[in-house]
Amino acid sequence: MTHRIMNADQNLAYLMAQTRIPAASVVALKCAVLLSKWATRRRSRLALAQLTPAQLRDVGLTPAAASIEAQRVFWRA
Repeated sequence: MTHRIMNADQNLAYLMAQTRIPAASVVALKCAVLLSKWATRRRSRLALAQLTPAQLRDVGLTPAAASIEAQRVFWRA
């Protein structure tokens, strides 16, 4: 039994060649994208909460603004 490993470009080309993606695949893909966004927001906000006042000045944020953003829940943009 052999396994064919495809790179990302090949996977995308395969998907684009398909005439129709099954509904379950669409739902799974949308869930994966949403979970990925939420995870990114969570990591970013946790990192923001750890920045020093000098680092916050470097990125143009006040400590108050950073605190408000860091306290937001991950499902809110």
